[in-house]
Amino acid sequence: MRSSLRFVSAAAIAAMLAAVPGSAQRTTGPKERYEMDVATASGFAAMAAGGRKPGVGGVMGMMFGGGPDNQVARTIELRLGSNQPPTQPPVRGDHYLQPQAKLGVSLPLWGPEPGKPRPREDGNEMPGNFERPKGRLLLFWGCGAKAGPGQPVVIDFAKVAAGQMPPNLFTSTVPRIREVMASNSASYAGWPNGKSSKAVPKDSSLLGAHRIASNAGPEINFTLAQDYMPALTASTAPQGDGSVMVRWNQPQGATGYVAWAFGGMDRGGAGGDMVWWTSSNAREFGGGLWDWLPPATVAKLVAQRIVMPPSQTSCQIPAEVKQASGEMMFGNLNAFGPEANFSYPPKPAGKAVWNIDWTAKVRFRSHTMLMIGADFGGRGGRAGGEEASAEKPKKKKCKGPFGIPLPDGAC
Repeated sequence: MRSSLRFVSAAAIAAMLAAVPGSAQRTTGPKERYEMDVATASGFAAMAAGGRKPGVGGVMGMMFGGGPDNQVARTIELRLGSNQPPTQPPVRGDHYLQPQAKLGVSLPLWGPEPGKPRPREDGNEMPGNFERPKGRLLLFWGCGAKAGPGQPVVIDFAKVAAGQMPPNLFTSTVPRIREVMASNSASYAGWPNGKSSKAVPKDSSLLGAHRIASNAGPEINFTLAQDYMPALTASTAPQGDGSVMVRWNQPQGATGYVAWAFGGMDRGGAGGDMVWWTSSNAREFGGGLWDWLPPATVAKLVAQRIVMPPSQTSCQIPAEVKQASGEMMFGNLNAFGPEANFSYPPKPAGKAVWNIDWTAKVRFRSHTMLMIGADFGGRGGRAGGEEASAEKPKKKKCKGPFGIPLPDGAC
């Protein structure tokens, strides 16, 4: 009984709830679930996409308003979950694509490799070279020339190391939403994986028919009318009052934005203060704000002023944040996008039982990383601009809050 419950998905739970007496329509399934996460990355995010290490020269070019050819990158992550075991182990599948995707005939889906530890599925896994940070972390939030009341909240890492974790450090309001995981599936396969990974071409297109075939469930077919989101183009400008203005374009399909920034990374290892700021009007850090979120969830967060509305194209980082961060901050901007949902067979009319074979979800977002408020010859930080070049400085390692390493050459 316990082992069977372990593989009950969120969709299956919803189906069981819908089947209670008095419900308008009973449902069963789905037997198989599929998720496809599609992202457009620009700035430093493009350079880090797919684990690529562009080198300091490319990073400096980005700082000066341009960058190498991969200043815009596209990424895809595929996850297949089934409540059935494979017909013959291991779990194996293929996502067949149209020629315009320029990714070959198919992307091979493989299950977790036997004998290897599975990564955490909550998005909170730490890198292998994680170092316990020293000093303090100063938390700020909200757009504006000045920081709001009660800021900053100070996190003393010495107290954290002693077990005194501050309450509500990370958000519980915005969970990281991932419906298909190895932990809730009898059979699981994904891409990229240990046997297959590749960079997505810049001119790839996902429009058209998609087919997923595996040895763990029925064949999945759907047609996408939504393609990769356009890239975010963000720039920063120091203001006379000590604050920093961040401006960006409006990529088509964006449902809302959230920005955050790290400062003081160069002194964190020596016990100095590090800074973490978010654009949310409330103290909300991490969770789904770093990831994909459904449009309906984003709309609620916009109403709560946790996420900026899709019409907004600027946010002012308070002067106190810049002052506490020192000369340079490393910033991020996430544009949540649309979502496409499919299921088979079609929902029957009336109160007939809906026996769902499979569901598929395709999620989109666009995100960028950039230097914030640094004075590069009076031009400020920029991501996704025109090409430029610069001399190569000496490489310097940077770590963000909690000692998490930032992309190579970020400072």
